[in-house]
Amino acid sequence: MSGWRQLGRLGGGTMTQHAERFTGRVEEYVRFRSRYPRQVLDVLRERCGLTQSDLIADIGAGTGMLSELFLEAGNPVIAVEPNSEMRAACRMLAARFPKLSISDASAEATGLTKTSVDLVTVGRAFHWFDQERALAEFHRILRPGKWVTLVTNRRSQRGSAQAEEYENILLEFGKDYEQVRGSYRSFEGLRPYGGAETFEVKMQADEQMTLQEFVGQTQSLSVAPLVSEPGFEEMQRALEAFFLKRATKGLLTLETVCEVVGWKTPGDSERSFPEQSNHI
Repeated sequence: MSGWRQLGRLGGGTMTQHAERFTGRVEEYVRFRSRYPRQVLDVLRERCGLTQSDLIADIGAGTGMLSELFLEAGNPVIAVEPNSEMRAACRMLAARFPKLSISDASAEATGLTKTSVDLVTVGRAFHWFDQERALAEFHRILRPGKWVTLVTNRRSQRGSAQAEEYENILLEFGKDYEQVRGSYRSFEGLRPYGGAETFEVKMQADEQMTLQEFVGQTQSLSVAPLVSEPGFEEMQRALEAFFLKRATKGLLTLETVCEVVGWKTPGDSERSFPEQSNHI
């Protein structure tokens, strides 16, 4: 594959190995994680030619937040997720969306048929993958000339005293936040499919939340200590103090950024797979 190179990976692990970081956090994840804006669909229709009939493989689907966006638009979706608690939450969507299929698999070995899907999406999970193997797997399962898209929806980490103060709380009390935060933007500068077409779109917004929502969203992060772990009480006190300092009339406003990154895969005549891809 032209342009292939060694990519970064967090701690050398695979998606399956990192998946257990979210065990015990599903309730907070479902209740308090920020939802993806509907404008993501507009971006993918314009940039990738997304249509209602396209079959989407949502990799690292978690509880199905990104899958739900596509299901509401009428698309069939295969949600690939290795964490059992996350999959159980994702199954709650199946009652409303018969076009949803759920697979116990990983980014590096999806179990999907070669050239069987029209779009691969990843939401807030790419940094947990063995990225070289995952990108080869995405190339394998996509139909020729289709797109891999990453969709992140995160708070602004820098640029204001408030953002820096919150970052410092995570650095002080988070279990391995210093290491993890450096991987969040591991996609920057990647051109995994050689000279193929790429795009990047950013959408900014403000999110307001109560103390319960703010603490719950923080607890949904894999770096936050669970109630049974050291540092939990100390972090709770720091979060409450931060909220009381920064909130106005009982609401805290956080700047958020939704980013959509896309890589087009080669057409039929250009397709080849690196030796280390995991063929099924």
